[in-house]
Amino acid sequence: MMKYNRQLLNSLNSTGALGRARLVLGARQTGKSTVFSMLKNKGDLLIDLQDRTERLRFANDPALLTRTVAALKEEKPHILIDEIQRVPELLDEIQFLLDKNPGKFTFTLTGSSARKLKRGAANLLPGRARLYHIFPVTLPEQERRSTEPQKILPMPAPAKPLFPARDLEDMLLLGCLPGIWGGMGKEDLLSYAALYIEEEIQREALVRKIGPFGRFLKIAAVESGKNVNLTKVSQETGVALSTLKDFYPVLEDTFVGFSVNSYSSSARTRLIKAPKFYFFDTGVRNALAGLPLERGMLATEGGHLFEHWVACELYWRASYLGRGYGLYYWRTVSGAEVDFVLETPHEIIPIEVKYSGSVSIRDASGIEKFINLHPKAKRGVVIARIKREEKLTARVSAIPWHEI
Repeated sequence: MMKYNRQLLNSLNSTGALGRARLVLGARQTGKSTVFSMLKNKGDLLIDLQDRTERLRFANDPALLTRTVAALKEEKPHILIDEIQRVPELLDEIQFLLDKNPGKFTFTLTGSSARKLKRGAANLLPGRARLYHIFPVTLPEQERRSTEPQKILPMPAPAKPLFPARDLEDMLLLGCLPGIWGGMGKEDLLSYAALYIEEEIQREALVRKIGPFGRFLKIAAVESGKNVNLTKVSQETGVALSTLKDFYPVLEDTFVGFSVNSYSSSARTRLIKAPKFYFFDTGVRNALAGLPLERGMLATEGGHLFEHWVACELYWRASYLGRGYGLYYWRTVSGAEVDFVLETPHEIIPIEVKYSGSVSIRDASGIEKFINLHPKAKRGVVIARIKREEKLTARVSAIPWHEI
């Protein structure tokens, strides 16, 4: 499989990220190991904790890391450790090395379970590590899409080679995991769903009983993109409410999902406040929900999947751009709503999502209500399957989906 460039590499290759620990977190199959292989140079030390023999060596003797690093001949060695949550005790050794030799070592670590690190009472290197996330493939990481206007969240494209551009319907059905570009198909997505339960949850002992979690996972995927309703999920799965309260955090800690909270800047407006929950990729969501991965499904699911895909794209890019960027939704008890509210360091942007190939001034009504109530919001956007930008009102424009 050809190695395509990733947004994350721009940050990891910057000189300011050297001489410290960099912790890269993300769900399985988002490209962490590939990024590792692209970062590794001759003389770098790579430790793969997915390898059972290697994992047991370091688990039985964490100080082996310090002895191994001490034997390296390079003046400023680079040590890469894949899946650090498998042996979280190594973080204590890394802290020791960084404190004893400031600026000498660069550690690049990956992990797919923040919960495993937290539960192990691991040293998360406070003040010594930079935290990064990696997600499925964004539009700016795709050839041709990278040169199109970015009218909501501008983000510089990585250096070439980039992933070939894919059409919207394909991304709605199969998602944007890097493996899709390398031949990962429908059966592979189904296997991913099964392996996630077996390997990430069961093997890491993140939940006590895998049966109830498996039932929850399917319903959670079906409900993805909606306000979390624990009572409804409990009734449909037979899983106790008290147990469900622990299950959603498991999905977030393993980076398989994220929450979008209600936006509120005024106590005078009564809002729906239950968070919305989204799986991190539409293809994974469809596989976990047991939906047919065929284009005919878009006749009934297209609108929901389009909103879901937009949520992912906005969330991924806001996370890459860093502090000061946040994604919310807005809905009042009286029925006024917008699908998303994007907060940036410079502005607040209400966003509506329409799967339709045409738009009208009516699609701007919720956005206009939001702007009237929030003086910091100066403009709003409708994202739709249209060919070119349209001006709906003085403050609201409709843009094509590929110009996000």
